Amino acid sequence: MTHPTIRIGVLTSGGDAPGMNAAVRAVVRTGISRGCEVFAIYEGYQGLIEGGKFIRRMDWSSVGGIIHRGGTIIGTARSSAFRTREGRRRAAANLLTHGIDRLVVIGGDGSLTGADLFRREWPELLAELVAAGEISAEQAAAHPNLLIAGIVGSIDNDFCGTDMTIGADTALHRITEAIDAISSTAASHQRTFVIEVMGRNCGYLALMGAIAGGADWVFIPEMPPQMDDWEQHMCDVLRIGREQGRRDSIVVVAEGARDRHGKPITASYIKKVLEERLGEDTRVTILGHVQRGGAPSAFDRWMSSLLGATAVEELLTASPDAEPKLIGLRENRVVRLPLLTCVKDTHQVAEAIAQHDYERALAMRGNSFVEAYRTLGTLIQSQPSPPDRLRRGYRFAVVHSGGPAPGMNTAVRAAVRIGIDRGHTMLGVRNGFQGLIDGDIVEMDWMSVSGWATMGGAELGTNRKIPQGSELYQIARNIERFGIDGILMIGGLSGYQAAYKLYSERQIFPAFHIPIICLPATIDNNLPGSELSLGADTALNSIVQAIDRIKQSAVASRRCFIVEVMGRDCGYLALMSGLATGAEQVYLPEEGISLRKLQADLEEMMSWFRAGKRLSLIVRNEKANPVYTTSFICSLFEEEGNKLFEVRQAILGHLQQGGDPSPFDRIQATRLAVRCIEFLIEHADRREPVGAFIGYRGGKVQFHQLDDMPRLMDPVHARPREQWWLALRQMADLLTTPPSKGESSTVILLGQRDSGPPT
Repeated sequence: MTHPTIRIGVLTSGGDAPGMNAAVRAVVRTGISRGCEVFAIYEGYQGLIEGGKFIRRMDWSSVGGIIHRGGTIIGTARSSAFRTREGRRRAAANLLTHGIDRLVVIGGDGSLTGADLFRREWPELLAELVAAGEISAEQAAAHPNLLIAGIVGSIDNDFCGTDMTIGADTALHRITEAIDAISSTAASHQRTFVIEVMGRNCGYLALMGAIAGGADWVFIPEMPPQMDDWEQHMCDVLRIGREQGRRDSIVVVAEGARDRHGKPITASYIKKVLEERLGEDTRVTILGHVQRGGAPSAFDRWMSSLLGATAVEELLTASPDAEPKLIGLRENRVVRLPLLTCVKDTHQVAEAIAQHDYERALAMRGNSFVEAYRTLGTLIQSQPSPPDRLRRGYRFAVVHSGGPAPGMNTAVRAAVRIGIDRGHTMLGVRNGFQGLIDGDIVEMDWMSVSGWATMGGAELGTNRKIPQGSELYQIARNIERFGIDGILMIGGLSGYQAAYKLYSERQIFPAFHIPIICLPATIDNNLPGSELSLGADTALNSIVQAIDRIKQSAVASRRCFIVEVMGRDCGYLALMSGLATGAEQVYLPEEGISLRKLQADLEEMMSWFRAGKRLSLIVRNEKANPVYTTSFICSLFEEEGNKLFEVRQAILGHLQQGGDPSPFDRIQATRLAVRCIEFLIEHADRREPVGAFIGYRGGKVQFHQLDDMPRLMDPVHARPREQWWLALRQMADLLTTPPSKGESSTVILLGQRDSGPPT
């Protein structure tokens, strides 16, 4: 279906946010693929008012090579003129000059509120322009309505209706990197650091940054200290932590933090309190606009691309009198929600804070926010809560299995501290299930996991051992010997298989009549019952960063780079890294590779290079095809490309498994570990020998019985039968392959229209 007369405008407004360029790119290329003309409006609403050179038609190449760039290439500005009726009238006249009556606005709540006012005034503005002779009646009749689609671009993540806003994940990366770096120097000198982060009236960056960075105290606008003398309480907790052996103290404060009477809590005031009451050497770091800058994270790239493409689809399918929609992400799915409702709810949170109604403000942030706040309250304690002597304490073992995945240590830290705080004994099993066979098991205390929140690898050790035969007997004996009442397995597919083995043998070995829970941790993201595994986000970011560097090295000459990534028989890392880096081709094990496809891809690539292209990027999963290997494809393309272009290969290897976990993996690890400990306690109380695995499905934490594992898995390829991310394949192709002349494309987007209220 084509729309040859439709013209779409796109602008970015308000504060810039990493990922805006990916959204602009998606709007332009999706619009062109659907047969529309797309115009970029430079410098936000100010450019809309100025018109002329500030409104430019975009072609396919106009947005090439921008997906990895921070900020916004089309500029942004806060326009006081657009707040006036005259300013909006001039903006309407400039849009009509170019025949534009559909607009994608990427910005914060002020920008989106202004867009809706502009839409509602549109008929009146046109009438005024006709009366003044600035436009003709025919022009006005041809464009009677202005359609709006809004995307939230804000690092603060303060907008209701969407789980994440463009730029928030990248800002969290910057904050976490800063806390990690500061922690090392703070520990060296036994110093205290107070770190101020942005966020206005939203504590998301402070709260999640504190969890991801392993901070010792946090102040957020939604929940101020509940006591008047909070200063002394904070100092007491930090002092005890030092006495327990902690060498540094990190306090994170949101820029909008206040006490319960509304008095601002500033970083300088906290520094003064700590120096006067604890006598500690204290430093202040205000991160400021470094949180906005730099290349966007992998998540911000693919999410922004998805939202931009969906915004165009919304404008092409909406009725003339349709209420404008917010294009957002809820429960890992794109949604289209009433824009004004979301704006209203966003303002209500700020109003609740201003009225000191903090319980309501906290609740309006959502269940995940509330849960994270409560969890952090436990993790930052300097010592566990006094035990409940009326309640039996259990002995829970934590074991790894599979390859190392960033986030494993974070999960162990959360599990150990939550378990101990609730009166239970936590046991660490060294060296995976081999340690359970050998009895290499140690009791872990509160401080034994200090500093683990930020560490990559697996401090307890891991391998792919799956116990068999007499080894099961040894495990049963050690479970009885150490009095183990439940097992938490944090790892990959081999860990799931080992847990399933124990669970299925419980009729033979009475010792296995205990609850067992599996927490997904593998960069391959190939586990059942969970859309995302610990480590996958970190690996994806490592791949994207490596490809960014590869692209920089390649643009000086005409080259094709073939990048091989891990994933075993699951193509998640390949497709998502291809989507996040703008790769022209992605080869997946789910689809395979044929000689016919290689020939077609080669011919297309040669046509690009003849047209002046300097770089072509291909991402290949390590098991996409056993015959057409990365080396084979490299040799084939180089031979056939002759002197037209050079070919290089980059096999990224185990750098994808290394490094400190990303903020998302740290937060996810903490949340899932807490749920796992709660699961073990609940079923130990009931004396139920339950086997289960936990995961995110539809953005919600869910449990599945181990009995379901064979049903949910493809046994031949060792991957889930259903893989949500495969639905993004069409969009990845649409954004990298220009349509043939006279043709337009359609794309099926992940998550269809949802006009209902946020849940």
